[in-house]
Amino acid sequence: MNFLCPTDAGQYCDATVGAGGHARAIVERSSPSGRVIGIDRDAEILELARKNLAPFGNRIHLAHARFSQIRSVLEQAAALPLDGCIADLGVSSVQLDQPERGFSFQRSGPLDMRMDRSTGESAADLLQRVDEEELARLLHDLGEERFARKIAAAVVRSRENGALTTTGALASLVARSVPHRQPAKDPATRAFQALRIAVNDELGELDRFLQDAPGCLRPGGRLVVIAFHSLDDRMVKRRFRALAGGEAAAPGTPRFRILTKHVVTASQSEVAANPRARSARLRAAERLAS
Repeated sequence: MNFLCPTDAGQYCDATVGAGGHARAIVERSSPSGRVIGIDRDAEILELARKNLAPFGNRIHLAHARFSQIRSVLEQAAALPLDGCIADLGVSSVQLDQPERGFSFQRSGPLDMRMDRSTGESAADLLQRVDEEELARLLHDLGEERFARKIAAAVVRSRENGALTTTGALASLVARSVPHRQPAKDPATRAFQALRIAVNDELGELDRFLQDAPGCLRPGGRLVVIAFHSLDDRMVKRRFRALAGGEAAAPGTPRFRILTKHVVTASQSEVAANPRARSARLRAAERLAS
C-alpha cells in the first residue's frame, strides 16, 4: 500500500484479486469514493472475493478474466486510466489449501492445477501427453529442477501402469527420484511449480500483462508486482528497466521511474507470521508525464 498510495476518488486495479485481501486494503485507503476493479481467472475464488468485498458495494467491480486481458476488462468497466495497479503472481493460499484443486503436494488430491477449472488441460492431461524429453525440458526450464531428467523418466515409467493420478502419487515419485534434498524444502516443490506454470501458461500471461498494464496508467499512476519465483521476478525486473529507459523500448511506450531501487522482501516478523511470504519479491514503478 505504501508504494501504491491509494487516495480518495482514485481508480485502481487488483489484477489478481483472489479472495480480495489487497482489494480490501485499497478500497479502505481510498475511501470514501475510490474504486477497485478486481480481476481473476478463477471463477470459484472470485465468488469468495464477491462475498468478502460485498460491504463496499459499487466501489468494487469484479471480472472473471485473465490478467493479461486487463485492458479489455478496464475498457468494459469504464475504468481507464488507472491511478494504480497491483498484481500478486502465482497460486493463492486459498487454492493451495484446497486439495481438490491439485496445487498442493502436502495433501493429496487430483492432478489438476488449473487456475480456471472451466477450461484447458489439467496437469494429469499434460503428463499423459508430453514425451520424456519435453517433460524434462519443462521441469528444467520452468522449475529450475536439477534432476529433471530423472523425474521425467520416472513419470514416463509410472504412467504406463496408470499410477500417476494424484498429487500425492506425483510428490512421492519425485521424492524417490531426487537423490539430494534441500533442507526445509520439499523435493516436489520445483516439479509442482513447473507443472503449474505450464498448465496455466503463467509466463505468457505475465508477459502480456506487462506489455499492456503500463499503458493503462495515468501519469503518476503506479504499478506494483509481487513475484514468488525467479522466473517471474526476472521478467518484471527486465520490463521495469525497459520502461525506465534502461533498455530499448518501442516508440510510444510510456516512460516510468522505478520506485524500488532494490527488490522488497518480507520482514522476518512477517515471514514468522506468514511463512508463505518468505519467497515474495515486490517491485514498483511510477508512470511519468509524457
